[in-house]
Amino acid sequence: MDRAAGCPFDPPPELRSRQEEGPLTRVRLWDGSTPWLVTRYAEQRALLGDRRVSADVTRPGYPSPARISGGSSIGFILMDDPEHARLRRMVTAPFTVRRVEAMRPDVQKIVDDLIDELLAGPKPVDLVEAFALPVPSLVICRLLGVPYDDHEFFQDNSKVVIRRDATPEQRAAAVGRLAAYLDGLVGDKLAAPGDDLLSRLAERVKAGELSRQEAGQMGVLLLIAGHETTANMIALGTLALLEHPDQLDLLRSADDPQLIAGAVEELLRYLHITHNGRRRVALEDIEIAGQVIRAGEGLILANDIGNRDPAAFPDPDRLDLRREARHHVAFGFGVHQCLGQSLARMELQVVYGTLYRRIPTLRLAADLERIPFKHDGSVYGVHELPVTW
Repeated sequence: MDRAAGCPFDPPPELRSRQEEGPLTRVRLWDGSTPWLVTRYAEQRALLGDRRVSADVTRPGYPSPARISGGSSIGFILMDDPEHARLRRMVTAPFTVRRVEAMRPDVQKIVDDLIDELLAGPKPVDLVEAFALPVPSLVICRLLGVPYDDHEFFQDNSKVVIRRDATPEQRAAAVGRLAAYLDGLVGDKLAAPGDDLLSRLAERVKAGELSRQEAGQMGVLLLIAGHETTANMIALGTLALLEHPDQLDLLRSADDPQLIAGAVEELLRYLHITHNGRRRVALEDIEIAGQVIRAGEGLILANDIGNRDPAAFPDPDRLDLRREARHHVAFGFGVHQCLGQSLARMELQVVYGTLYRRIPTLRLAADLERIPFKHDGSVYGVHELPVTW
């Protein structure tokens, strides 16, 4: 389901209808399977935190959005504990709140330097290419130890991985190219380690705690997740704010870090950008909301409509930057909650707290109807965002 028929910031109308019908309804997938679609916030949180629910894509009944190719796995997010926990622990340290906050001055400089380039360059300009993509790409490259000069290569292949109309073979080939690239970097770090996450993974490989293939897979996952989602939130968040000038005025004049942090949470709730939902399969029978989910049945947790559940967020279709929205499920919930959420929050706080203040007359350089939205991807956003000032 896509959002093409309605407001570009809202979930598909069919999801709203399903939510009104009940928290769990059946849907039919491409392979004829009929998993449960979970549309209400309380049931999503309950199931995401339930150990009787598996994220393992290889289990029978897992509701895959497309045919799975054997070479397309990109790491521990599609595994269960204890293997999920073992691998995740190896990359947790750089993403703690304390370590992320220590990066804030560097991220502020990245943002300010890119804005300087915007102001000195021609206009109109595509904010996606000139700003939204470079900010998180530069950040994740520095954190991982990936050369930013290679950004076109990894961005192009990342787009194939998350494109909904890519064939399993195309997706597997793109993952393979990225895995080979990261494997080469891990090899470089084995020979000459630096102060970065790939070097720490290389140390694990040298110590026999991690295979080189696992290290490469983890690098692919972190590289894709570290720039694609945040880049789309920067661009789509900017567009949403330009379309809600009262809210943009509030943020532009804000000098309270707490207001900016709260605005980030509300934009994450309002724009939740993952299109495919979080997918799980039941390991045991689970009774919830008057239904029994049988062992082996699939679950699709549509977090975008969960974040618009009026029982959790009154008047949910209104963008309100003063709303208390931190309990949203944009980053999931439970043991598989997004590893990089602290980093994403900090980057968005810096961007949303800086861009509109430094370019107060920022505006669209094209009609909203001409903006190309990413209805073709599992991560929602805009392909281009022409702006001027």
